[in-house]
Amino acid sequence: MNDIDTKKAVDILNNIMEIELAGVVRYTHYALMVYGYNRIPIVEWMKSNASEGLTHAHKAGELVTLLGGHPSLKIGSLLETEQHDIGDIMRESLEHEKRALAGYYGLLKLSEGGSSVLLEEYARDMIVSEELHLDEVNKMLRNPGAIEAFKS
Repeated sequence: MNDIDTKKAVDILNNIMEIELAGVVRYTHYALMVYGYNRIPIVEWMKSNASEGLTHAHKAGELVTLLGGHPSLKIGSLLETEQHDIGDIMRESLEHEKRALAGYYGLLKLSEGGSSVLLEEYARDMIVSEELHLDEVNKMLRNPGAIEAFKS
């Protein structure tokens, strides 16, 4: 790693790891709280997101150790609205995904410009993934037939 602030990079990666692990717990909980006619595909989508969050947390943790850091044992915020309507769940999911995206943008800002091509490319790849995921959640929050993006 060329000129990167290793301590700051480890802190950001640990924060990303904590957010992603919170997503694992969050999506697992959500999958248990979905009821109604569309339960099966939504539960499968939630389980898939939990699995993806674990993969993302693992990648961030691997980079922490690559930098000589110690992966966090913490989990990010797990507060919920206690509302379990699918719309409420999706809005909570949207806010969670925005937090994850902000973490990746923070890593990109730290690493871009040649200070660490590895971390810069990782951050860019994850931003693409998270942006697409945010779009997916946004589309799920729209009323059928609506074209305009959901405004949170």
